[in-house]
Amino acid sequence: MYKRLDKSKHGWWESAVFYQIYPKSFQDTDGDGIGDLKGIIQHLDYLENLGIDGIWLSPICDSPQADNGYDISDYRGIYPVFGSMEDMEELIAQAKRRGISIIMDLVLNHSSDEHFWFQQALKSRENPYHDYYVWRDGTPDCPPNDMRACFGGSTWTWAESVGQWYFHQFAVKQPDLNWENPKLRRELYDMIRFWVEKGIEGFRLDVIDQIAKEPDLKITGNGPRLHEFLRELSREAFCEKCLVTVGEAWGADVERAKLYSAPDASEMSMVFQFEHICLDQQGEKWDVAPLSLPRLKNVFQRWQNGLHGQGWNSLFLDNHDLPRIVSRWGDDGLYRERSAKMLATMIHGMEGTPYIYQGEELAMTNIRLPLEEYDDIETKNLYSERIARGYSHESVMNSIYARGRDNARTPMQWTDGENAGFTSGKPWLPVNPNHAFINAAQQVNDPNSVYHYYRQLIALRKEQTAIQKGTFTLLCPDDERVFAYTRDTEQEHILVVCNFSGEETAFVVPEAYRSAETLIENMEASEGVLKPYEARMLKR
Repeated sequence: MYKRLDKSKHGWWESAVFYQIYPKSFQDTDGDGIGDLKGIIQHLDYLENLGIDGIWLSPICDSPQADNGYDISDYRGIYPVFGSMEDMEELIAQAKRRGISIIMDLVLNHSSDEHFWFQQALKSRENPYHDYYVWRDGTPDCPPNDMRACFGGSTWTWAESVGQWYFHQFAVKQPDLNWENPKLRRELYDMIRFWVEKGIEGFRLDVIDQIAKEPDLKITGNGPRLHEFLRELSREAFCEKCLVTVGEAWGADVERAKLYSAPDASEMSMVFQFEHICLDQQGEKWDVAPLSLPRLKNVFQRWQNGLHGQGWNSLFLDNHDLPRIVSRWGDDGLYRERSAKMLATMIHGMEGTPYIYQGEELAMTNIRLPLEEYDDIETKNLYSERIARGYSHESVMNSIYARGRDNARTPMQWTDGENAGFTSGKPWLPVNPNHAFINAAQQVNDPNSVYHYYRQLIALRKEQTAIQKGTFTLLCPDDERVFAYTRDTEQEHILVVCNFSGEETAFVVPEAYRSAETLIENMEASEGVLKPYEARMLKR
């Protein structure tokens, strides 16, 4: 049993490890093929045994599911397929008994077009809810400008009932909220307090850096009033309790992140930045490029050193929007387990709060499906657009195999049985066939499994002050294969060494660490050489 954190103190999350659950794919208990809240409750012991301190719960609010819950139609209601408010209250209570906080995913940039506010907004320009959204005048044949939505097509859609265009950065069914309206902001703050009173202990804030958009100037992220809005949000909704808040900010750089995550808690606890995650693409997200390890190391070095003492890092490699990291930067074949452990060692040795995405602790992999079996709206739109632009079917499918979001959304692999133990019905998205040998039941009972390696890494974060607070020093920055760094306090010194390649490579452990204690390793070490995907963490 791990020591529980004192969550009444500001900054408790700095020693914490969070686990992201995508409810639709975690565990189904009623046979409809879709995960539910009772399924999460069913596996809380599994998560407690892993050692995590909190669950980031992807959206569970009521939604027509045009974008898998990121299109909310009722911020205070539960999507019925997931269960009831009583189920949510039970989840919060059962998790809290195990020392696990529930962190809700909040979508404050946009709502569903089926939300009461938007339905009222469509009735007339004079309706008080009309100004809760972003509108522009014009004619049906001429949108206000040529901005493109993230999921394809124009950011503007014509609403015949009011004779105006409404703005949406994502899908047509996700109209952007107008944060310039103080009444809209007050509604959101009141809603947040509603959930805090239910026992929610924090929030992940979806695309929060886009709330201050200026569509006339074609500004979406980092708008001129962004930090003003974030400080008001923190002051009015977050500061009464020690809530942990993490903002998704694709446009963040180190200097902006210092504002987002300043130690005075004026905005948020930390931010998800994506600079490292974009290094293996060329141009658009769907165009894959080889990963340059020196560039990756440089990015991590800049963020680790830039925020040390001035902000706080979030640490992640996987989430619901990204392909599985072991298929992306590791080797999901011969060296699947070893490379998964190496990647985990690399990220969990750094300063910041780690986020583990469901199945990452099992080294779950990408999947290849026929086009018609994909569910994700972004994937479907990408295929249509690229075929229209002359791309071949094969090239588009290869992009989807490498980058599609459904790679991360296949059902959790609990057992080697039917549907991986996820459901007794037909799963909403196909289960990866490799659940026959990649599953939780097998790994929980294997002390050498990826699952148990994650348990060790989580325990080390709670035990080692140098991992929590030490300075970061990058070693061999130009090495094409080895990622090595130290974490240092006055009393503790830790060396992390990772072979990022499938090739054996020379590496001489620094003299100061020749007789150091081995905290963790993914294989038995050899003198002067690193085996493919070898990783170790040493302490002196």
